[in-house]
Amino acid sequence: MNGGDSIARVLRVHGVEFLFTLCGGHISPILKGAKDTGIRVIDVRHEATAVFAADAVARLTGIPGVAAVTAGPGATNTITAVKNAQLAQSPVVLLGGAAATVLKGRGALQDIDQMALFKPHVKWAHAVTRVRDLAPAMRQAFQIARSGVPGPVFVECPVDLLYDESVIREWYAASTPKGNALSDRVVRAYLNRQARRIFAGADSADDESANEVVPLPPSSGVIARAAARIVEAERPLLVVGSQALVDSSQADAVAAAIERIGMPVYLSGMARGLMGLSHGLHHRHQRRNALREADLVILAGVPSDFRLDYGRLVRRNACLISANRSRIDLKRNRRPDLGAIADAGLFLREIADKLEPTISAHWIEWRALLAARDAEREAEIDASANQSGEFINPVALCRTIDAELPDNSVIVADGGDFVGTASYIARPRKPLSWLDPGVFGTLGCGAGFALGASLCRPDHEIWILFGDGSVGYALAEFDTFARHKIPVIAVVGNDASWAQIAREQVKMLDDDVGTVLARTDYHEVAAALGGYGVLLQSAEQTAVRLQEARHAAGDGVPALVNAWLDRTDFREGSLSM
Repeated sequence: MNGGDSIARVLRVHGVEFLFTLCGGHISPILKGAKDTGIRVIDVRHEATAVFAADAVARLTGIPGVAAVTAGPGATNTITAVKNAQLAQSPVVLLGGAAATVLKGRGALQDIDQMALFKPHVKWAHAVTRVRDLAPAMRQAFQIARSGVPGPVFVECPVDLLYDESVIREWYAASTPKGNALSDRVVRAYLNRQARRIFAGADSADDESANEVVPLPPSSGVIARAAARIVEAERPLLVVGSQALVDSSQADAVAAAIERIGMPVYLSGMARGLMGLSHGLHHRHQRRNALREADLVILAGVPSDFRLDYGRLVRRNACLISANRSRIDLKRNRRPDLGAIADAGLFLREIADKLEPTISAHWIEWRALLAARDAEREAEIDASANQSGEFINPVALCRTIDAELPDNSVIVADGGDFVGTASYIARPRKPLSWLDPGVFGTLGCGAGFALGASLCRPDHEIWILFGDGSVGYALAEFDTFARHKIPVIAVVGNDASWAQIAREQVKMLDDDVGTVLARTDYHEVAAALGGYGVLLQSAEQTAVRLQEARHAAGDGVPALVNAWLDRTDFREGSLSM
């Protein structure tokens, strides 16, 4: 068993089913070892896609997603996706190839200081230097990625730790001087000693059990005080974020807890869809006004960052209760009146157990007010959808997409203006069925997210909503989708513009420089790479063209709908700071 086999065995024990990669000689034994243990190896066309796919797997299953990339540029290509995973608090394990231990710092191919690159962006970065340490390092990587505030980890695996010992000794021998000069003898002695060192104890058995994740329960005192404040509230509000679903297996239990609490709720990130399609407690519009008017706000796994106007949306005389795994996020910008360093989902479940079942009867009028505002906003959206133009109204397109989505669907959001419009309209049908980048706002995540989602949910329709800017990052991955039979349905909102930027740039600077695109034939590119391409240019064709794409995906072929959009003022004032 070589080092690659040792790594693969740890992956298998920890429940890893998929390994995402772009191949390279530095990591080949890891890929072969994974395949031999029954792990499906998915090769992509850009290393960032591999990490985004691993991120999606982590979010949907709770098991850290794993990507393996080769040394140097293979590793550097992942850094945006790694940072996105860090800010989204996704447990990702990234395996990086590296130059041989004996060649570090000597100008070897693709040899850079990868540890300096990754340390600021991961929870843990570790360079393994002996074969026997590969398995323990991998076990530690899984433990760290999942514990506390989840996040990515990086394990550097030098090439001479991965291949068979006989192969490495042959490589070392080929590099050994044959002369009798003192310098030649010193080099031979050094290489022999290095070979003995890195392979010493390589066959020793390692504990093959998977590490358990310790839950983060809130203190009973905080729960009791929070329950008492909730009972006194007249206009309470609950905001639930992705962190409440770190333990994805508990999604239904968290939803049931929210229902028992009976408090109006807004959902964000991976929590979208938690309450199903149209639950009476769930509100989708006018969140800013609701937060300003609430006399008690619970932030369940949600920091007071720019999305909550840095905490200013909650009144100073309102009671702010927050549960968060991160001590920093718990107090970011706004210190809560009651704070719990705890799993947000578990916090809600314990709150629900503490409250009387009849508590929600006190909030009927408040809930009715928020429901009326939702209905008013929906009417405004309908009015926007009814406006006609030369091509397709993006609001109307999103309405049709929402009508087409089956119960077994996952929505992947990757874009700016068009995707921002869709976020108001396209409704995830159930928990863990919405994937967006999160606070980092990264473009280019869509192909990887869809790849991971399709593998985790093979019985679901995977819909990717692209802007025509963001699809530029993803088109090459239609080759990946076709080769690996990943039947995604991609809809590109093509308005020939980086519209989210252009909106404010043109208004503020009177110049569209750098924001102009073309009505490019993205559907033909997808078809050329093995997919099914559809051009959509008129509103009357919308339902039919979407059905075409669904039929193609049903036959196992990835489909792309290139929808030509009109410009609208639906998202005026979309610049965030």
